[in-house]
Amino acid sequence: MAEDLKKMYRTVMEDHFPDTLSVSFGDQTHVYRKRTWKFPDEKTGELIEKGLRYGENPGQEAALYELVGGNLTLGGCRFIDPQNGLVSAISEKDMLQEGKHPGKINLTDLDNGLNILKFLMGKPAAVILKHNNPCGAALGANLFEAYHRANRADRIAAFGGCLVVNRQVDKATAELISENYLEVIAAPDYEEGALAVLKKRPNLRIIQVSRIDRLQDYIDKRFVDFKSLIDGGLIVQQSPLNKIRSAGDFKLAETTYRGKTYKIDRAPTEQEMADLLFGWSVEQGVTSNSVLYVKDECTVGIGTGEQDRVGVAEIAVYKAYQKYADALCFDRHKIPYKDLELAIEKGERPKGLKEEIDALTREARAGLIGAAMVSDAFFPFRDGLDVGIRQGIKAVVQPGGSMRDWEVIDACNEAGVTMVLTEQRAFKH
Repeated sequence: MAEDLKKMYRTVMEDHFPDTLSVSFGDQTHVYRKRTWKFPDEKTGELIEKGLRYGENPGQEAALYELVGGNLTLGGCRFIDPQNGLVSAISEKDMLQEGKHPGKINLTDLDNGLNILKFLMGKPAAVILKHNNPCGAALGANLFEAYHRANRADRIAAFGGCLVVNRQVDKATAELISENYLEVIAAPDYEEGALAVLKKRPNLRIIQVSRIDRLQDYIDKRFVDFKSLIDGGLIVQQSPLNKIRSAGDFKLAETTYRGKTYKIDRAPTEQEMADLLFGWSVEQGVTSNSVLYVKDECTVGIGTGEQDRVGVAEIAVYKAYQKYADALCFDRHKIPYKDLELAIEKGERPKGLKEEIDALTREARAGLIGAAMVSDAFFPFRDGLDVGIRQGIKAVVQPGGSMRDWEVIDACNEAGVTMVLTEQRAFKH
């Protein structure tokens, strides 16, 4: 049975989707072509041509299509034109190592990584994704530092993830990356010697996306976003545009309630503003309802996909504590925190080791002291914000627009916390 399960995950399915696909919008038509790649068969070595391994799960046929024809303008909106392919244009030449033949989720994680990185091109940046959400994201003075910080932000979730970076991978960074198990790595280029290091992981999919250095060009490009319904219907929307490009695009929080004006007492410091801008950029790739905590341009805790804003703020705090303790444990004892717990239960290690790590984590509040809190929608009540304030956050970014914005502003001022508004929601369903 176990061997059957392993085989299921390695099977490259046939797909019966057509080689071309046309979508008509009235008298305008988009033309797509199915992407396939020629690689040696894993068993016979014979050259075969295949598309995606499978969809979200084994047993689901799937196909990748690239936009190759047609120009679409609706209501004054010019959607992205052909010949701008990123993930959809990946060729055999770009797959520097096929690893296990790529499936849908490998490429959608890569795509969402690019979606985040397009706002972070000013500095070396690394994003590690799982299940189409970032588990760690960071900027750095160089790529080595950016990757180290992103991975350390959540070593646990990074296992088996997709790493996307915006600078050439050097050999030292490749050696650091190769210490962990990843499914995918994508970069604009790889320094001589770096590929040889990475290829020691035979199942790793190593991809070159040469247009990563032009990602900023995609910030203002809209695409048609399709959502299929279980009855075969479709919901179609424009992709979102993030209007926050610099610190100057934020508005210091202010509102009027019952004739009284409420405003934030202090403006963000330079570092707080950098964290707010970084956090809002990462937020563009996080499934809503979400709350993030970031510090020094690195994620500390990421809460995703919850139904209420208090709960997701609390989950992000919980994750911050878990990840901080795990990083401490690994730094000191070279084993994960959960392995230490198990070793203590078995009597193989003294419980004082865990008690020390827990005490240090509580003392540091998991790195949340001085962090920025990022919310993809407004706070309907102050209770969600108070979750972060109790942990020592010093800055907040949120869209604003709640009937109780005045209450949220009061909560910030009471705690000496600054807050800026985007006047734009960042839901991603």
